[in-house]
Amino acid sequence: MKIFGIADTHLSFSPSVDKPMSIFGEGWENYEDRLEKAWRSMISEEDYVVIPGDISWGLKFQEAVPDLDFIHSLPGRKILLKGNHDLWWSKITMLNTLYDDMIFIQNSCVPAGDSGVVICGSRGWKLPWAEDFDEHDRKIYNRELLRLESSLKEGRKKGDILIAAMHYPPAEEGRRQSDFTSLLEEYGVKICVYGHLHGPAAFGKGIKGLQNGTEYKLISLDYLGGIPKLIMEV
Repeated sequence: MKIFGIADTHLSFSPSVDKPMSIFGEGWENYEDRLEKAWRSMISEEDYVVIPGDISWGLKFQEAVPDLDFIHSLPGRKILLKGNHDLWWSKITMLNTLYDDMIFIQNSCVPAGDSGVVICGSRGWKLPWAEDFDEHDRKIYNRELLRLESSLKEGRKKGDILIAAMHYPPAEEGRRQSDFTSLLEEYGVKICVYGHLHGPAAFGKGIKGLQNGTEYKLISLDYLGGIPKLIMEV
């Protein structure tokens, strides 16, 4: 069994959603077709795929349904987390009644079969040293810390190897320690994957590589060239 990841699919198959990603550069041209082709060639039904946020451009749930149906049509068991653009995201209990191969996580975790690997995570948020970070951001940041810890705490009860998925980068390359990384280290997370960063100028800003036992990987779609990233094989 393999565990893959790809963030920021930014799908917009609903006729009422006009958000072509091609306006953001060559890396987004026909990316849905390239993603589907790569996914089907690499991923089998017994594999897991982590999708940490910015899944659909839909503003309302019904506008996101064609995008979720597209993901559902692809092989593998999908683990989805909320991103900052997932405004369609509804009650987690309702979302988890929709598809038998898609699990939406928030304050929770998902064991990868009986492998001993558990997939945890939360959306995350902008970091406190950002210039525009304000009191409203502080409330969201603190809430996301609680959600991440709740997920990791549950994950520790269910398995020996933790993979954490976040939408926002948990730290920056130039400032590699944060409350998020401290939590990941405290709970012995083996790998942390994240997205949110787009374009060559932004790719270098997120934390990458090994730090205090946790390996950090950027998996935003344009960074990966539309090809899902193999995170772990078990």
